Amino acid sequence: MKPSILIVGAKGDIAKEIARVYAKNGYNLILSGRRIFEIEAFSEELKSFNITVELKELDITKFDTFTKFISTLKTLPMGIIIGTGYNPATSEASINQKKFIEVMDVNYTGPILFINEIKKILKTGFIIGISSVAGERGRQKNYIYGSAKSAFSTYLSGLRQALSKTNINVITVHPGFVKTKMTKDIKTIKFLTTTPDKVALDIFKGQQSNKSIIYTKFYWRYIMLIINIIPESLFQFISKSEKISFGAID
Repeated sequence: MKPSILIVGAKGDIAKEIARVYAKNGYNLILSGRRIFEIEAFSEELKSFNITVELKELDITKFDTFTKFISTLKTLPMGIIIGTGYNPATSEASINQKKFIEVMDVNYTGPILFINEIKKILKTGFIIGISSVAGERGRQKNYIYGSAKSAFSTYLSGLRQALSKTNINVITVHPGFVKTKMTKDIKTIKFLTTTPDKVALDIFKGQQSNKSIIYTKFYWRYIMLIINIIPESLFQFISKSEKISFGAID
């Protein structure tokens, strides 16, 4: 029997490309998300790779539905990929409590509660969480979104240690600039910007190689190393003149 992959937040541009890569490589898919049947045509396209595709409704902010969702899975997936993301304007999320809570629920609280629940039944395989370079240092343009992704990355790091003696590999993905519907109006630097299909391929290759942390594009690892050692006073000065949104993805 072909192994199955569960993708949470499967309607996003990156998640759909991840689904396509795994389908091409012979994995059955369980695609979940809000109003998931809106991608029914896409799921039919994936079936052309001679795999099965199951669509399951899941709202990552409805925490009390997770147990039932997991109990109704027809097959136990060998891989879980969390691709949910929500990044409204910081100026709005920083003063609107409802927006703020939604950013936290979609990017952090929902994903970790879902993982906490489904890891109870996993015996082997992998868990992939799509975080962001935005979570590696606070910045004025996206510090609400960035703080949620930072918390998610910290959770994944701890979970990786907690499961280190099992057969479950926990992978954190840090995309940089990615051209998606969510970021289409954001100014980015061309050579630092990638596309959802390339992110998906990096994730697949990294997972197949049992990596723990994946940066995409790969040189974001070195960019963030430099950014993280800049003294706070200098970083604050640089931020005052910043015109480019940094690390907004999904």
